[in-house]
Amino acid sequence: MKPLKIIMPLPSHDFDPTEAAVSWKIVHDAGHEVVFATPDGKRGFADPLMITGEGLDPWGWIPGIKKIKIFGLLLRAAAPGLAAYSAMEEDANFLNPKAYEELSIEDYDGMILPGGHAPLMKEYLENQALQSFVADFFDSVDESGNHKPIAAVCHGVVLAVRSISKKTNKSVLHGRKTTALTWDLERSAWLLTRFWARFWDSGYYRTYMESGDEPTGYWSVEAEVKRGLANDADFLTVPKDSINHFQKDSGMFRDAINDDRPAWVVHDGNYISARWPGDVHTFARRFVELLGEYYK
Repeated sequence: MKPLKIIMPLPSHDFDPTEAAVSWKIVHDAGHEVVFATPDGKRGFADPLMITGEGLDPWGWIPGIKKIKIFGLLLRAAAPGLAAYSAMEEDANFLNPKAYEELSIEDYDGMILPGGHAPLMKEYLENQALQSFVADFFDSVDESGNHKPIAAVCHGVVLAVRSISKKTNKSVLHGRKTTALTWDLERSAWLLTRFWARFWDSGYYRTYMESGDEPTGYWSVEAEVKRGLANDADFLTVPKDSINHFQKDSGMFRDAINDDRPAWVVHDGNYISARWPGDVHTFARRFVELLGEYYK
């Protein structure tokens, strides 16, 4: 298979280093080129808390002492994600991204939408030019009715579900099967922050919070994604009878390049989705496999 060109949009700040960089590394190592895009065409920066872990301990607000990391070492990105991000920072395409406004679907053979939960992710999730590009990527199909391979993980699925098809005037995910960051995973991280790890910034793990009389979880990733689907049942979570259910569902385990037991990845046609950084090695490998199947 010839080398392909894959587009990976990012925000200027706060994307998850593992979801972006491990995906980049696996696709890059498979011989393909990954092109990046940001709102202004300048290089993006990952969520610094996920890089260093500094600020993720209960004393993380105290100058000097905040550099002592215990829980922060557990909550930050794992070693493979940090190593991949360090390598990605030397990639010429990452350092010289396109601007969202420049993107044209004809230039790319596939698309990856990473996620991240920190506040500055909003410029990526809410950008209308990027939503339009994503919608066009889903809408543009070949003679068999298939769009080019697309993969979305975590909050990247929020970007997808907010992208409105010009053909149907509905979300591009309407009628599809998908997963994304589940409310169980998001709520666990939020409660840990709210009452313990980063208690002075209790909304850190919630990109969007409820207001007024909205029920708790209304603006969770899972709830928003479900609102764009044809049926709630199209949002797929780990079945109770799944092999390795505890590894997949507890949020305590992450996959590795040679271990997909903790991963949960959903495949619907040429669209692949996953929940969180703990799925991303399997997610990216499946995307590479999909590229090979589509372009064989």
